[in-house]
Amino acid sequence: MNIWDNIVRFFQGGGEFMFPIALVFVVGLAIALERYVYLVHAAVRNRGLWNEIVPLLSQGNFRQVAQATAKSPSAGHILNYGLARIQSARRRDDIEKAMEESLMEVVPRLEKRTHYLATFANLATLLGLLGTVMGLIRAFAAVATVNPAEKANLLSASISVAMNCTAFGLMTAVPLLFIHAWLQTRTTELIDSLEMASVKFLNAITERQSAAAPA
Repeated sequence: MNIWDNIVRFFQGGGEFMFPIALVFVVGLAIALERYVYLVHAAVRNRGLWNEIVPLLSQGNFRQVAQATAKSPSAGHILNYGLARIQSARRRDDIEKAMEESLMEVVPRLEKRTHYLATFANLATLLGLLGTVMGLIRAFAAVATVNPAEKANLLSASISVAMNCTAFGLMTAVPLLFIHAWLQTRTTELIDSLEMASVKFLNAITERQSAAAPA
């Protein structure tokens, strides 16, 4: 309970700028949680889809592959583009370009809202500094009208309170920046896995078509 009281006093001592910083922190955490859940689910779905279609590709059963990929919004969307071009395209490059085009549609969904975390981290830092500056302005304005004997104590107390805002802004910015970097790494790994799956998928189709072609 003592820790909670200290947190409350720290928050109250920072002034009105503590509230927008707290709002930035809550919104940032909500975005981070949503992105984490989305990326984890996307990775699990993609891995399961790939394990499902590998045996079908080796058998040349493209119809069932198409049915399986239709259920996946990310990797399945890319592979479906490639499957749609198999009948009309005669060259490997045409299928590859179709899959690259589909990848360009999927990547923005994976990166969506992640960049806001870095913006919120900078915003929290700036709000903390602004709150401290405003607090110092009020502190110096207040000590100008008090007894000279009380100026030192009042000024030191006011500065201590004003610095709470900067401290809270930094305590918000640091974890948001860390989470932003971590989510970016997870997103990059997921995109790399999609590109690798696309290449393997294209190679499997090409090998199957070459084997089926008449000598």
